[in-house]
Amino acid sequence: MSAHDDLKSLIRTIPDFPKPGIQFRDITTLLLDPKGFAQTVERMAAATRGTVDLVAGIEARGFIFAAALAVPLKAGVLLIRKDGKLPGATIAEDYALEYGQDRIAIHEDALVPGARVLLVDDLIATGGTARAAVRLIRKAGGMVEQAQFLVDLPDLGGADALRKEDIAVDALLSFPGH
Repeated sequence: MSAHDDLKSLIRTIPDFPKPGIQFRDITTLLLDPKGFAQTVERMAAATRGTVDLVAGIEARGFIFAAALAVPLKAGVLLIRKDGKLPGATIAEDYALEYGQDRIAIHEDALVPGARVLLVDDLIATGGTARAAVRLIRKAGGMVEQAQFLVDLPDLGGADALRKEDIAVDALLSFPGH
């Protein structure tokens, strides 16, 4: 029995979504449970190393965890958005998708150089978006040395890819497969 089995039991698995062979890990059922969501935030906050200035959330579900974690960590929230969603001057980073490219962005003035940033998202799979977010934060002058996720899909290698970039990676839960 794992230390976080209580949270794992709150996540619904939907087979064959969005395509056959994929086991979709639906966190909305955990978010609907007030105690489960509160425990998730408390445990993620407890896993944070040192002081952080900003909690960066990747659009869209990462925003939920970034905002909730920022409160107990006494940090600001940095929104990492899909390109074209932010008003004003931005900096952006491209990354590869299974079939093509995508781009994420932050405001040019979103952080001061040297800001300590905790990267947060709901799930890490291949790590493409998270790795692009790390590059983006570093391009803006931020220091990102740790990332937290509710769910890791270790068979897809994303957490290991982040670790190769000197990021300490924590996930409360792990599910096998895709």
